[in-house]
Amino acid sequence: MFLQFTYDVTKNPLNNNEWSFPLLEIIHIAAFTLSIGTIAIVDFGLIGWGKHDAAKALKETSTLTLIGQAIMLISGPLIFSSDPNMYLRNGSFKFKMVALLIAIIYNYKIHRKVVLSSADPGVNKAVSLISLALWISVVFAAFSLPLAERFLGVESCLSRTQFRA
Repeated sequence: MFLQFTYDVTKNPLNNNEWSFPLLEIIHIAAFTLSIGTIAIVDFGLIGWGKHDAAKALKETSTLTLIGQAIMLISGPLIFSSDPNMYLRNGSFKFKMVALLIAIIYNYKIHRKVVLSSADPGVNKAVSLISLALWISVVFAAFSLPLAERFLGVESCLSRTQFRA
């Protein structure tokens, strides 16, 4: 691999404390769930499921979406710092990062504009289905990370239990 981090991962507090990594991961997943959940509420409104207006739902949930994404984008690199070489060798992680980037760009460049405009119902449905597919692909990649590590031979260069008391 061309990019190798050369710092000692055993010095990272996430690897030396029994609770720090799981707690950070819980925060990361909760923030991610908040972001995706609020976006899905808007998407379901675009499709016509539920009794809410998509534009109104977007206005009401946009702050929560942004808070969730901010926490997710802060906690994610911290999790990455626990073992960057393992993550960089993991194809699921690479896919997750690309899918996340595309989903965020799509959300703020296309999705948001369509929701706030008076677009055709067919356009609304297509935009919402693409949005849901993008976010589902990010979730799928996130769930695939440990599977790829376990079953595809991508091994962590540090066992988290190795440094616990």
